[in-house]
Amino acid sequence: MVNLSAFIAFHARRRPMHTAIVYGEDRVSYRAFDQRIRRLAALLAQRGIGEGDVVALFMKNSPAFLEIAFAASHVGAVFLPVNFRLAADEVSYILADAGAKLLFVDEEFVTVCKLYQDVVVVDVRAQRDSRRLSDPDWPLPDVGPRRSDHLFRLMYTSGTTARPKGVMHSYENFYWKCMDHVIALNLTAEDRLLTVGPLYHVGAFDLPGVALLWQGGTLCVHREFDAEAALASIERHQLTCAWTAPVMLNQILAVENSERFDLSSLRWCIGGGEKTPESRIRDFTRVFTSGRYIDGYGLTESCSGDTLMEPGMEIEKIGSTGRALAHVEIRICDEEGRSLPANTEGEICLRGPKITRGYWNAPEKTAESFFCDWFRTGDIGHLDEDGFLYVTDRRKDMILTGAENVASSEVENIIYQLPQVAEAAVVGLPDERWGERMVAVVVLREGVSLSYSQLEAHCRKYLANFKVPKQLLISEGLPRNPSGKILKRKLREQYANEA
Repeated sequence: MVNLSAFIAFHARRRPMHTAIVYGEDRVSYRAFDQRIRRLAALLAQRGIGEGDVVALFMKNSPAFLEIAFAASHVGAVFLPVNFRLAADEVSYILADAGAKLLFVDEEFVTVCKLYQDVVVVDVRAQRDSRRLSDPDWPLPDVGPRRSDHLFRLMYTSGTTARPKGVMHSYENFYWKCMDHVIALNLTAEDRLLTVGPLYHVGAFDLPGVALLWQGGTLCVHREFDAEAALASIERHQLTCAWTAPVMLNQILAVENSERFDLSSLRWCIGGGEKTPESRIRDFTRVFTSGRYIDGYGLTESCSGDTLMEPGMEIEKIGSTGRALAHVEIRICDEEGRSLPANTEGEICLRGPKITRGYWNAPEKTAESFFCDWFRTGDIGHLDEDGFLYVTDRRKDMILTGAENVASSEVENIIYQLPQVAEAAVVGLPDERWGERMVAVVVLREGVSLSYSQLEAHCRKYLANFKVPKQLLISEGLPRNPSGKILKRKLREQYANEA
């Protein structure tokens, strides 16, 4: 059996009172975690959920989020976490495309999901203890049969098209990911992880995330991110490790008088997702005197964390995201899929057992994403002579704003609905708070005008808030290559210093 509930049951037998989850004032032992998973599995069985059915979650962080995810695995179902920041239309598309049979939704988001029929509402009390959702008289189901090649999870990621794609993660992908992170990070049952990123995201759930539960460690889960609360948790619970998006770490490092917190327990914090300036590494060392900052590179398609920076190499290899983990191969390829030599820029391609086998219901997109068995990331970079990866340009049409990836083409399609717009391009420009802020560069039709407030109001009707451009720039024309494609790199260079 490869069900996620199996390793929780193992630790529940071996160290029943060891803490699995810390959530506010609550501590959930491995015994209680195991019991809650089984009770939720009974609920799923009562709702007719079984082998291969898709169970969706539209929830913020809580113990219940993890308990539902593990219960879905227990009965052989497929876990589908959905970004709670998405708009209703986006959520409806994902649920329909995935064929979700049941949806768990936090009560504060019921209106977003009101059109979906088969819903379990998770109120504040059930978020802390999911047993409130089930009847203790329901029989506990047996563990559902799962093989390593069976689907464990679907994750929808914004791609270069107008609609997101469902990334398929098998148990094989997930367990090889866990193994690589345990090896690279020396995870043990005594580690305690700060979990402040959203659990619908591979960063929080996977880097290293649940790999620590695999080892019998502890997750300190925050419902939402707050920089000062994160520092207080590190001190109070003597947390040893963390994953943060760059925007989160920037806010943590900006907390005034951070020296009032005892942060000596923290061994490391994984960041990444953008080029890490040397100043951030030095600021991290100033605040976390006993810890080190680990830059990394990874994708939703690989369950995250394909490279990690090695101890002592942070400054010598500044600008690099580290070297490949134990069971990941990296190749830099030209446009035909041929391997390129060291220090030559090309497309970053990955191979290994933690890489997805493709996209849900999208065979053409899957075929386009591989050179034989090498996954094409769409990111541009190079390997140096020591095998350290340098990412020089992210996926061409992607913008990383805060912890969220946004497909610029998705936003452009909405902007083009405005009658005033002749041409539009959305790019990410450097931003101290968000890493990148989304900027719409628009060419207007003759004799009309467009204000930012008009653009913002239009976009908010169709897009999640984080996908709405934060700035509008009017241009007389957009730079294009000979084939007519808009050169977004030129736009980024042209407007790099715009306020």
